[in-house]
Formats: sequence, structure tokens, C-alpha cells
Amino acid sequence: MSKRSVLVVAHTGRPEAVRSAQLVITRLSEAGIAVRVLDGEAEDIGCVGVQVMPRAAAAAEDAEVVIVLGGDGTLLRAADLAREAGTPLLGVNLGHVGFLAEAEREDLTNTVDRVVARRYDVEERMTIDVVVRRNGTVTDTTWALNEATVEKAERERMLEVVTEIDGRPLSHWGCDGVVCATPTGSTAYAFSAGGPVVWPEVEAMLVVPISAHALFARPLVVSPRSVVAVEVLPDTPRAVLWCDGRRTVGLPPGARVEVRRGAAPVRLARLHRTPFTNRLVTKFGLPVTGWRGRPHQPPAPSEADTGTGAGMGTELTRMRAPAPAPDARGRTAPPASDTGRTTHDTDEGAEK
Repeated sequence: MSKRSVLVVAHTGRPEAVRSAQLVITRLSEAGIAVRVLDGEAEDIGCVGVQVMPRAAAAAEDAEVVIVLGGDGTLLRAADLAREAGTPLLGVNLGHVGFLAEAEREDLTNTVDRVVARRYDVEERMTIDVVVRRNGTVTDTTWALNEATVEKAERERMLEVVTEIDGRPLSHWGCDGVVCATPTGSTAYAFSAGGPVVWPEVEAMLVVPISAHALFARPLVVSPRSVVAVEVLPDTPRAVLWCDGRRTVGLPPGARVEVRRGAAPVRLARLHRTPFTNRLVTKFGLPVTGWRGRPHQPPAPSEADTGTGAGMGTELTRMRAPAPAPDARGRTAPPASDTGRTTHDTDEGAEK
């Protein structure tokens, strides 16, 4: 049986991330788990007994999990290594919002213990594959977990593009750019551009124009089976393609960018089955004061409680007295008491 191993990726530009990485490495080593760190980070972390790996997909191969110490940017960097190997990412947020992270800094020790005990679930997140063409020839291929964005490269001039969905032209936009995002990326750049928040389990792609000078410039939600294309018009200034804010490709006039569902997902380790709604409320600090929740509904009474069970209905029917007939005044007399007098008797006696 091969020895267990974990890759640790840290934002070593932050002293807190370095200290956290040292803690993680120590606890994993004490548990008999081999620890890998990336070349370029090992010197900053300064731990002995670790295996230094090159910054390539091989660093995550055969590892149980990649523990990421930093913000969402650090996790996106680690996703470059883990996606091809299919290794799950477990993020510990040491940044600001940290939407992709699973744990916060104060949960670090418990997070490592859960990894040691293999007490975590794994979910898959949809990605997008991106192809760049020039005169019909493929010039670049890349991918994204959050979004692929075609943006203007010159601040002073508007970008002219035509957007296409499934082989049919949709609209010509004069804009600052177009964001093609996954549900995971709906809370990132697409959110800032005015796109909708999409729950991660929804399979879809988002198309969000950025500051488009057009009457029809609404965010779009399309099928995950669709192919979205953004064509940079020949007479427009040069553009640039950004994927997850990390990978960039220059786009000359006339370039065409095609976006489709990714062939390989990114796998995220989850310690808690927290509803996505709770994550939104926590990360964005949404006001929920006054929420009362769904009222508690008491259980429906059983046959035994209502007395309608087998054998009870007949007995109750025999015990139930017939409804009294109205008197001469049209009033209905209540049932007689044990003394044989009725309430009407008493009232009439008082009237006399």
C-alpha cells in the first residue's frame, strides 16, 4: 500500500499563510502523511522533510487532497495543478471573501484533523474550455473555473464584438468586454458586471456584457450544452482574453473566442454540507433580520387521536345523542342535564 500524501499550496506573500502552512505540515507529518510543497514556496515555508514539487500538474498526481492556504486567487492557482489529476482542493480562507474556500483560519486545526481522518466529501464544479481562432485556425486553447473574459486592451476605445450562441448571431455590442462564466464564477467577475447569482448545482453558462452601449445588453443564462462565441470585429482595437484573471491571450482584430462546457471538472473537498444560501449570507453579510422561517406544522392527528379508528366509530355513534328539535319559537334546546331540566327551563322560569 502506497503512503498517503497531501500537497500544500500557500500564499507565501502573507506571513499568516506561511505560519499556517508550517502548522499544517507539522500535523500531517505527525500523522504519517507525506507532504508536498511547490518549488518556490518551500524556501519561504522552511519546513524539513517535505517533498518539493515543480509547478506542474505532476505535483498533484496521486495526492489525496490539495490544501490551499490563502484566498480565492490562491485556490484558482492550485486548480491549475489539480484539475488534470482530478485531485480535490480544500481551501482555507486567509483572504477577504474566499467564496471557494471551505474553512476559515480559526478552523485550521480541525480541518487538518478531518483530512487525516478522511472525513470530507467531494463535489465537482463545472468548468469551461476556451478556443481562440484566427481565420479559422486554432491559435490558443485554455480553460477556466470562474470565467473567460474578452476585454478591450486599450482604455480609451470601445471594443466592438458580435456575440453568437449555438452558431447563430445574437447581438453586436460596443462594450468594455464580455464575461462568459460558470455557476461557480457567477459570484466573481460576472457578479460585479451585473450578472445573476447561480447556485453551483445548476448546470448553465452565463454571458454578461460589460458596460455595453446597446438597448439589449442583458445578462444571459444559456444551456451547458451551448457553444458561446465572441468575435472581435476587424475594425476594432485589439482585445485580450483573460481566464480566471490568471491566463491571458492577446486577441487581434478578427479573432474569435469559443467557449463551451469543460471536459474535466474541478473537484472541491467539502467539510460541511452548508446550503449555498447560508454561504451567500455569510460571505456578503446579507441582512436577514426579521426572518421567521416556515411556521412549524403540527403532525396530522392519527385515527386513534380522532377516535375514527376501527371499532371506535360505531361506539361513538351509539353514544352520540340525536340533535334536539327546535321548540315553538324556533329555538334549539341544548341537551338535558342530569336533573332533567334544560337551560330553556331555567330561562323561562326566570322570566316568569
